[in-house]
Amino acid sequence: MSEPVVPVCPRHPDRVSYVLCQRCERPCCPECQVQAAVGVQCVDCVRSQRSAAPRTALGARLRGGPPVVTYTVLGLCVLVFVAQLVGDGLWARLGFIPALAGLEPWRFLTSAFLHSEGSWFHILANMYLLWLVGPMLEELLGRLRFAALYLCSALGGSVAVLLLSPPVMADGQLQWSGFLGVTIGASGAVFGLFAALFMILRRLERSTSQIVVFVAINAVLGFVLPNVSWQGHLGGLVVGGLLGAAFAFAPRERRTLVSWGAVVGVLVLLAVVARWRLAATADLLGPGYAEYLKVVLGA
Repeated sequence: MSEPVVPVCPRHPDRVSYVLCQRCERPCCPECQVQAAVGVQCVDCVRSQRSAAPRTALGARLRGGPPVVTYTVLGLCVLVFVAQLVGDGLWARLGFIPALAGLEPWRFLTSAFLHSEGSWFHILANMYLLWLVGPMLEELLGRLRFAALYLCSALGGSVAVLLLSPPVMADGQLQWSGFLGVTIGASGAVFGLFAALFMILRRLERSTSQIVVFVAINAVLGFVLPNVSWQGHLGGLVVGGLLGAAFAFAPRERRTLVSWGAVVGVLVLLAVVARWRLAATADLLGPGYAEYLKVVLGA
């Protein structure tokens, strides 16, 4: 008579387990068990199920349900706008002011969640455009890549404002340009979404004419209408286009590496450009200019 075979976990042969996976019926120790609707499954079966889940053309897992990231950004913008109406001077404390970028770097991002209190059209237009393209991009890219695209585009808009609105010397006089101005709004991030959508539609061989018309019209309006930050639009457009191209044209077998490598690369590039502009401004105005201007601006 032979001795009965003792069941052991395939991943941990030194562990005896009488619990079987409901799918492959192999023994699985407590560390390798994942609770299922009925019984348990081993981690290998759970991983294979996830990899076999239906995905979009850009590799995102089809989740179904509402676009969580899009609705979260919409909600945050609306809540901040209400806080602006109730509070006093929130735009001055959180809006992007190039002169204070070195001292208060959070302004690079917080400015994208603020909107003009004097014109409801500002927030309504941005939120409508976000609602128009956000769910589509979030489904194609997945939540994480979509969130990265939106936030990086917002940062790109602020960095472009810093880069293209420097103080300059002209005829012996210091010209401040937009260096002391306040920039607010989600327009840079929204422009980034449209640029990414353009790249994705090109990858999918779909028509991009509507995207081109939209960007062209708004680019012209940025130079015609007052108080419109064409610099922020341009920065968001460039960053969104770069990330959109990386997400759309990355090889399938290296999609994750290329996508997140592009995100890290864009963030590093933005940091280098911002650091260079701040250093050049300090050379022109002196190292203590930011502290002085903070007192002058009362920020």
